[in-house]
Amino acid sequence: MNTPIPLLVFSGSSRAQSLNRKLAHAAGEIAVAEGAQVTRLNLADFDLPIYNGDLEAQGMPRDVVRLKEVLHAHPAWIISAPEYNGSYPALLKNAIDWASRPMAGDPAWAVGTKPFAGKVVGLLAAAPGALGGVRGLLHLAPLLMQLQCWVAPKQFALAKAGEAFDPSGALSTEAVRVAVHGVVEQVLWAARRFQS
Repeated sequence: MNTPIPLLVFSGSSRAQSLNRKLAHAAGEIAVAEGAQVTRLNLADFDLPIYNGDLEAQGMPRDVVRLKEVLHAHPAWIISAPEYNGSYPALLKNAIDWASRPMAGDPAWAVGTKPFAGKVVGLLAAAPGALGGVRGLLHLAPLLMQLQCWVAPKQFALAKAGEAFDPSGALSTEAVRVAVHGVVEQVLWAARRFQS
């Protein structure tokens, strides 16, 4: 039997009723059913000020190191990112900017790309509109590739997401479940091969 893949699942939104948090949760449930060892991350649990070089020079915030550790510990990720003005949100960009900063004098984190390099990343988006947030994913994928992530070719943007969940938060249509499953399956498939 294959060793379960440690999979990190998170949203680029911290809003309690975020459609993207719901989609990330649904993807996590699918991944558990596929045998992954799922860790759910909430960016709101990290105290990350807006990135500023002067602030960094005063010492790396403890939660930045904690975020680096969590990202690095998981070979595969699923990110569900909202679309803000045709791109991904500042919350997600700020977290990535902090996590990618090298820490001079710290042998564990001297290389900024360490938390990202070689990670297999699946991208999802959810939005109330007809495009489902796909424009944001078009911006997010190159950023992650710049940091040496392997971004799964299969992605999914959930259109009219306000109608896509039942009262319990589960995906309400089989077509959407199949699409999300396709992303999860590809991420786990690639992560297994990268580890072999």
